[in-house]
Amino acid sequence: MIHFSWFLDGSIIGCYLLGTMIAGIMVRKYVGKVEHFLVAGREMNIYLGIASLAATEFGIVTCMYTAQNGYKYGFAGVTPGILMALSMFFVGITGFCIKPLRDSGVITIPELLEKRFGPRIRWAAGVVIVLGGLLNMGVFLRVGGEFLVLVSGLNVKYLEITMTVLLIAVAVYTILGGMLSVLITDFLQFIVMSLGLVVVTILILARVGWSNLVSTVELHYGAGGFNPFVNKDMGWEYVLFFAFLNLAAVLTWQTTIARVLSAKDTKTGQMVYTRTAFFFVCRFLIPGIWGIAALAMLKPDSMTLLSAAMKEQSSLYGMPVFLSTFVPIGLMGLLVAAMLAADMSTDSSYMLTWGGVIYNDIMAPFRKNKWSERRGLLWNRMIVACIGLFLLVFGLWYKLEGDLWTYIGVTGTIYLSSISVLLIACCYWKKANSWGAAGAIIIGAVVPILFLVFEKVPVTKGFAKTIGPYYSGILTYLLTAVAMIVGSLIKPQHIKADVK
Repeated sequence: MIHFSWFLDGSIIGCYLLGTMIAGIMVRKYVGKVEHFLVAGREMNIYLGIASLAATEFGIVTCMYTAQNGYKYGFAGVTPGILMALSMFFVGITGFCIKPLRDSGVITIPELLEKRFGPRIRWAAGVVIVLGGLLNMGVFLRVGGEFLVLVSGLNVKYLEITMTVLLIAVAVYTILGGMLSVLITDFLQFIVMSLGLVVVTILILARVGWSNLVSTVELHYGAGGFNPFVNKDMGWEYVLFFAFLNLAAVLTWQTTIARVLSAKDTKTGQMVYTRTAFFFVCRFLIPGIWGIAALAMLKPDSMTLLSAAMKEQSSLYGMPVFLSTFVPIGLMGLLVAAMLAADMSTDSSYMLTWGGVIYNDIMAPFRKNKWSERRGLLWNRMIVACIGLFLLVFGLWYKLEGDLWTYIGVTGTIYLSSISVLLIACCYWKKANSWGAAGAIIIGAVVPILFLVFEKVPVTKGFAKTIGPYYSGILTYLLTAVAMIVGSLIKPQHIKADVK
């Protein structure tokens, strides 16, 4: 029986949503400039930065794909979190790329790239960032809605309504308050999210037991449940692909970099990275434990309530089905509030940062004369609203192939591969030029997009499965770097001043 009380749990959720909406809307009066809207006036301190980054990078979709990793790979599923933590700590402690980026005073990465490679590269970089980001985020809304429907016991037919309500709630305060609203609500959401994650994990460890979790992993996956290199579905190619992916994400993922660019100074931005690093291990480990618990406790008939499409992805939906009958009434309200907190912080930040790139970089050639702050704010708000509409439409029709985490990695690679290479070259290689940059952008976008297309076309579906997302991803990063080097050396150009 599903443990959800619309009176008790619903009241907890309602109070949380009301408080968040009020806090997010109240700061709108402080948004008078585009800089306030996009980077919070560059006044973010370290504590707000840590809470905001942690909240943004943990949404319902994060919980779902990390739980799926635990369900499918056991404790080896934490591997991407370890790689992410190592990358973030390294970049934070050394200032690799993020120091010259923050010191430059730009609002987005493409704006920095223009200083070295010219306006055309800035525009092209903006296009691939938005393309990869929106495709990546396209599944967030549906996955979040599916989680809420399953844990609360709603009929699956109400999924679209749930998705729409979620989107409207997030869009309202994001459109009104921009990054200021995002930072304030992220802080509140971080507190609720952390409380919910910790309490539910303690409950699982107490009732299911650590030894039961370990024995379940040993039974299903053997040594591969603890060591990714010997897991038949992972291997060295899995580890290498996500090592590339996570380093590139730390350097260029727009929602992460937005915290560096919003920090009051470069040192604060670096400290946010180093102090948030270990959180990314927890981000994979805690939901991973939930996924393993689902594997241990669910009975064969537990999935009968799922739709036919959901049953094809049973490893993805095992965790919410398990929690729906495991978490008691009252605590269920806290869990759903925590997941809503996670989802709202992620969606709001993603909508804002992709919108910022559209306004700041893609629309740059069309702003021949400087726009007034009022006009700039109006356009930014309209862009965020349009992104919300796209997410709603995309979430309704796109059918996920393979596991969720791999889809996130492949779509992210569309821009992470090229923009990370461009950023590194921009900061540290004097011979890098626009020819190399253009080649890197083209290669970095074409290879993963072709893979996604091949997955959907019946004739090429088998070929895509043979290659697999990991070899495809590794090839993308390597070819992108080669394109930058070869393109820059084929036609040397006059070198602009180094980025300081």
